[in-house]
Amino acid sequence: MRAQTCCIRTLVFGGILTVLPLMMIGCDRESGGEADRGDAAQSAAAGPAKRLRLVYPEWSSEIASAHLFQAVLQERMGYRVETVPVPVEKMWQEVASGEADVLTGAWLPTTHRDYYREYREELDDAGANLTGARIGLLVPTVKPGRQTGDAGRTARQLVTIRSIEELGNTAVRKRFDGRIVGIESSAGVVGRTREALDAYGLKRDYRLVETDEERMIDRVADAVNEGEWIVFTGWKPHRIFESYSLRFLEDPKNVFGGEESIHTMVRSGLEQDMPAAYTVLSRISYEPEDLERLMRWIHDNGRDEAYEQAVRWIRMHPGMVDAWVKGQE
Repeated sequence: MRAQTCCIRTLVFGGILTVLPLMMIGCDRESGGEADRGDAAQSAAAGPAKRLRLVYPEWSSEIASAHLFQAVLQERMGYRVETVPVPVEKMWQEVASGEADVLTGAWLPTTHRDYYREYREELDDAGANLTGARIGLLVPTVKPGRQTGDAGRTARQLVTIRSIEELGNTAVRKRFDGRIVGIESSAGVVGRTREALDAYGLKRDYRLVETDEERMIDRVADAVNEGEWIVFTGWKPHRIFESYSLRFLEDPKNVFGGEESIHTMVRSGLEQDMPAAYTVLSRISYEPEDLERLMRWIHDNGRDEAYEQAVRWIRMHPGMVDAWVKGQE
């Protein structure tokens, strides 16, 4: 009986020892979030001085840029980077307060000007990671159909207006059903759209329908497929430009501003605490088309594959990445 009890205890104890490491691995994956999708060896070796917290809003452009930065810092620099999705205002707040180290999606000088004015004294600008960005009101210009001509264009026009001023026309308003489709209220482009409705005298004629990015894109897809008119809040870079023929409506009152830059912002003191990381963060820059390719890959493969697609991107652009990390690896 004693031998049997001892055997049972041994089996139970051995089972516990087997299960505990598995439970700990599972907990570690849960608590580490997306950062654990990087190089496991580098992450395990990273000490407190090699850890960074990067915050970003859940927009396709910022999902792509956040994971690209994460992949560069982890795969080439040996840092452990925790990427955390947050609302846009919280993104600025956390970096300004030091709760987070980095944000890669500061649209300047127009889209995020209010956040920049509020927090600029509490964080550092590491420079632009992308130039040629733009926000505004977008319309699809072409219906689905057979493409013709050397340029691959089709004569099946969709929305024909070219300026925000034309939205005030009664017939045009009816075609749009008096709606502008937008994303969440905290987004800079939504704030500028409200200003535009006021500046162009359209507040009584249009209502801004706030939703999220994916549902907005779904509405655009449905409208294009049905040959219906739609006007929506948009920005470049965005993968939607690879799917549809789109036009920014002209903005003669310049409410949305012209071309913008997307900046990398870091908490005060990061340059002194982590000079190598700061140097690389300040060097990372690319063209809108570069980011749109990564955005498309992430969309096609699923958002849970964002890190893997970012690793794929850096492997396909070795010259660019080498220049970013030169002398800092």
